[in-house]
Amino acid sequence: MPEAYIYDHVRTPRGKGKKDGSLHEITPIQLATQVLAGLRDRNGLDTACVDDVILGCVSPVGEQGADIARVAAINADFDQTVAGVQINRFCASGLEAVNMAASKVMSGQSDLTIGGGVESMSRVPIGADGGAWVSDPAVAIKTYFVPQGISADLIATKYGYSRDDVDAYAVESQKRAAAAWAEGRFSRSVQPVKDVIGMTVLDHDEMVRPTTMQSLGGLNPSFAEMGRNYGFDSVAVQKYPQVERINHVHHAGNSSGIVDGAAGVLIGTREMGEQLGLRPRARIRSFASIGSEPTIMLTGPSFSAEKALKRAGMSKADIDLWELNEAFAAVVLCFMDALDIPHDRINVNGGAIAMGHPLGATGAMILGVLLDEMERRDLSTGLATLCVGAGMGTATIVERV
Repeated sequence: MPEAYIYDHVRTPRGKGKKDGSLHEITPIQLATQVLAGLRDRNGLDTACVDDVILGCVSPVGEQGADIARVAAINADFDQTVAGVQINRFCASGLEAVNMAASKVMSGQSDLTIGGGVESMSRVPIGADGGAWVSDPAVAIKTYFVPQGISADLIATKYGYSRDDVDAYAVESQKRAAAAWAEGRFSRSVQPVKDVIGMTVLDHDEMVRPTTMQSLGGLNPSFAEMGRNYGFDSVAVQKYPQVERINHVHHAGNSSGIVDGAAGVLIGTREMGEQLGLRPRARIRSFASIGSEPTIMLTGPSFSAEKALKRAGMSKADIDLWELNEAFAAVVLCFMDALDIPHDRINVNGGAIAMGHPLGATGAMILGVLLDEMERRDLSTGLATLCVGAGMGTATIVERV
């Protein structure tokens, strides 16, 4: 079976996902276009050699609809022979797109692919695509549906994470992200976003900010009113009767930020890389996606990581560095406890609590962050994973070459 190699990756900075955010004026198609053009120009790429572009997008409606991957490839002046497809696995869409791109190479059906994602949350709000899980009462009742914030607070309650625990994790995420930016750790891969006249509108992650336990202490829990007044706490307790009541500990400061952004990863065979004069940076060892209980929803990363490790014939001791999307602080605390991962080996440059979570793009972004840091520290193996809406997890293991 052919091996899939990562040759390059780029991402945009993450802009605040509101109307006053720096990337609000940049359309989703432009975010995706600039990432694809960046991969082409950085590598002197003959785009006729690219078989497919696969982009994650969680709300594929409006400006993000109509197969944004194919349209972005055309808009980036890729050869017309390059196909494109949009996929949605909620928060793991970007990583799933990379895995699908890799699987095409590993199956021998493609020689060169791009996997990644895009989300403009300031222009296409989260939930804009609707869905029966949320809106059909019969489905919601059957599945014990609760919003993700309730699930995060359920995890904190069930596993005993206090408000101080989750706030302390958030403070550390901000410190790590600020240090990473100050030391230029992201400079190799972050591509500034430009406007229609070529002026840079954003060249850094906009959400990083000084944070202390005292500043977070003044924030009210974000999901308490929703849980108590709309009945979601009762639904969660009905599903998990061992929990007497939900302890609401998550708020805007210890949850992932709403942002705009895009990312892409260039993947191909060794032979295609040699033909194009590209040097492989890593190979994809294995990947896995799993389903998990949908009410607590966010416990899937440990299960997907274990499945990917098993497929690779590896154990957790074989992994040098870990990345887990910081959807909510309790998600990471639970993952570290489940797999006994020390904090100094996971999310070492901060994460989505500090820098934001552009839903469809985040998976590809954290895989790139992982690879860059593995190179900086001269480490061999890394694992990236994300929790996923409706109870899922996706993980990918990479090994430097």
